[in-house]
Amino acid sequence: MSDKATKRAKFEHAWARIREELVSHVASEGMPPEAIEWYGKNLDYNVPGGKLNRGLSVVDTAEILKGATLDDDEYYKAAILGWGVELLQAFFLVSDDIMDTSITRRGQPCWYRAPGIGMIAINDSFMLESAIYYLLKRHFRTTPYYVDLLELFHDTTYQTEMGQLIDLITAPEDHVDLSKFSLKKHRLIVIYKTAYYSFYLPVALAMYMSGVPTSYTLAGKTIEPYKVALSILIPLGEYFQIQDDFLDFSAPPEQLGKIGTDIVDNKCSWCVNTALAVATPEQRAILDANYGRKDPAAEARVKEVFEAVGVRERYATYEAEVYGKLVDMIAAIPEGLERGTLKREIFTSFLEKIYKRQK
Repeated sequence: MSDKATKRAKFEHAWARIREELVSHVASEGMPPEAIEWYGKNLDYNVPGGKLNRGLSVVDTAEILKGATLDDDEYYKAAILGWGVELLQAFFLVSDDIMDTSITRRGQPCWYRAPGIGMIAINDSFMLESAIYYLLKRHFRTTPYYVDLLELFHDTTYQTEMGQLIDLITAPEDHVDLSKFSLKKHRLIVIYKTAYYSFYLPVALAMYMSGVPTSYTLAGKTIEPYKVALSILIPLGEYFQIQDDFLDFSAPPEQLGKIGTDIVDNKCSWCVNTALAVATPEQRAILDANYGRKDPAAEARVKEVFEAVGVRERYATYEAEVYGKLVDMIAAIPEGLERGTLKREIFTSFLEKIYKRQK
């Protein structure tokens, strides 16, 4: 078993224990057997099936900050926070699929489309979110950073919902209006809907758990580690999503592992916004007439415009520039920071996983 597979297996083993805690708590509230069974199915169907990158990032960051393997208690605490991120992700996905009337998620019907579920999925999504705060109260209430964890989860949830709002009113799947699109709006959607909860949240959780202070003085200079982390992780998250948008257009399905659907789904993607910014009036007319249509011929015409305006070349230029910028920002983190402060490896490990990925 590879190191990556071993880490995932250990993390999934912690989930079995966390799931039992959650189901036992609902049972202890006097809920009837059918409600307890339903809740268990909700957890099983929606939480553990993804890539788990966000949750595992909490554990990985905590280990980097410690500079050693976590002991059993430290690992379980980091895993609880990691699965808190995965519960948040599940809450977002279950509700997002209803809003988008999506059909499948992770190779199976969306939860609201599963037999016998329907709109009960709305309440189920609320229960996934509430599980986070039960776990935090149970395991972290006596820690000095408990309120920091609460605020971080609440703030990140609010930020993600703001991003979802902009996305929903800018690019509804059933009404195409490219005049609402712009690179500026795309950037806002990406930062608020993805970067905060996918990149900053896991790292900040591990930092709080590891005792990283909000500020300290180094060589007569005040350092604010969380602001430094945010300043790197937000552009890193933006890069990740732009890369995702580009791969949806450019990567063949056998490489990507799925068929790209951003064009037919009227997504406010980096590719279409880049094309809109430089298109001739004739190219703009083609995009207006064909973007967001459930028609392979229309999709092909959009892709022809993307090729003509040089989306591939523009992406290569962007990737080189953002990579250089991020490398410089990471290098600017002061040397000689002790355990429990800001280590460059936290950020380089993220960047190495993302840079020039193919899927």
